[in-house]
Amino acid sequence: MNMSEHTPHRTALSVNVNKVALVRNTRHLGIPSVTRAAQQCLQAGAQGITVHPRPDERHIRRQDVFELAALMRAWTDREYNIEGNPSQNLMDFIRELAGQGMGPQQVTFVPDSEDQFTSDHGWSFPQDAERLAPLIAECKQLGVRVSLFMDPVPEQMAAARDVGADRVELYTEPYAAAWGTPQQAEELKRYAAAAQAALDAGLGVNAGHDLNRDNLAAFVREVPGVLEVSIGHALIADALELGYAATVQAYQACIDAGFAAEKTPDLIASSAYLSSARGIFHSKP
Repeated sequence: MNMSEHTPHRTALSVNVNKVALVRNTRHLGIPSVTRAAQQCLQAGAQGITVHPRPDERHIRRQDVFELAALMRAWTDREYNIEGNPSQNLMDFIRELAGQGMGPQQVTFVPDSEDQFTSDHGWSFPQDAERLAPLIAECKQLGVRVSLFMDPVPEQMAAARDVGADRVELYTEPYAAAWGTPQQAEELKRYAAAAQAALDAGLGVNAGHDLNRDNLAAFVREVPGVLEVSIGHALIADALELGYAATVQAYQACIDAGFAAEKTPDLIASSAYLSSARGIFHSKP
């Protein structure tokens, strides 16, 4: 069962555990445990786990990729999403895992350079089409869904479909940066337009990068058809204070608040309601 089937009426939450690995890598003690973090998030209701293994292994290491794949075999209704640049080490992971029958269910192609600090832009078409098409086709032949990390440009969505992608992941840092500023509403409109263009092209819509408890409800309320959000940095930072379980539940509450606001906008879309939803589990249980 894929993640969209697991949660047909709401946006799924995939937890990126890269930052857990980053903390672990500062010592040689094996703590905090990446697999334990993933397990606790899944037990709390997260619908998936995401990793972005970079070639320098500055956070997720090769062993983590396979240990998490083994863990996910016990969670057959959840999704394992591996993201990265397919011209680096990503395809080796996909080929080996798929060959062993260990997934992943989804791969997200991200156009990062090897020394890039963090993801900061999406693919461009037609420039990237020729090199992406055969790699997308290979992943699909291996039974892996392909999502492309994309800027919110409506005109690019049909090209993403034409190259063979199943979904796009909208790069949301510009939206997060505009949160609380006069540009917030305009940014939301831009993402809504891009998502609608993706839906019109027959693509699924994911989103991720700097989404947090402040801005998540409004995003899922205003942007149509978001199947999945992948959240790492903010969620793991919150978990340092709240714990994994309470943090996952708090992010789920933000998603629920966004969907509730769609149905009863006059009552539930108020800032007071959304602030209340954000505050759920704000103190340690």
